[in-house]
Amino acid sequence: MVAAALLATLVLAGCSSASQDAGAVAEKPTGGKPAGGKPSQKAGTAGRTAAEGGTVGGSGSACPLPVTFDLAASWKPKAVDVDPDSELGAALGVQGQVTMVCEIDAKPAGNIGYLRVWQGKKSDRSPRQVLEAFIADEDGAGKVTYTETRAGDLAAAEVGYTVRSKLLDELKKERAFAVATPDGPVVIHLGGMDSEEHEAMLPAYELARKSLRLG
Repeated sequence: MVAAALLATLVLAGCSSASQDAGAVAEKPTGGKPAGGKPSQKAGTAGRTAAEGGTVGGSGSACPLPVTFDLAASWKPKAVDVDPDSELGAALGVQGQVTMVCEIDAKPAGNIGYLRVWQGKKSDRSPRQVLEAFIADEDGAGKVTYTETRAGDLAAAEVGYTVRSKLLDELKKERAFAVATPDGPVVIHLGGMDSEEHEAMLPAYELARKSLRLG
């Protein structure tokens, strides 16, 4: 069974849409400044690139993964331990036959959201098939668009879609890409409290996608 502390972390971090929005709204500042008084990073995000802040996925990193990729400056990774056989673990940490294994928090960088890494068991499913199963488990996903792309030197599939925030009662953008590895498929997902936060965090997502490599 998942340890109580880790389950609490999952719930507070917002592994369900409702809990994520609730926590984010509680922290969202007014006057265009994020928590901690840092200047807003939302303006002019189109075409921006993220400053690098280390890597995640390699041996000895916060989240040992089948892939390695670069992190945006100040984003903080943390391994997630999910028991897919437990009711709570399955509800919060399993989606479309992949299990959450790492959560990378944007709050230290001044945004409200996470990059989340999900890993599945070894299979012959294509990246597109992995994403289709992932979206099939996403309650209320709409405007779903799939694209064949690259993640570093690896073939990848990407999906963009919207979901309705239960707390804010508005549609928000989400995005994910998937790759196949010898150890099973990997999905990297970007949410956000709302579409504005999502757009502000896209440079970090693109940095992860473009820098991704095996091992």
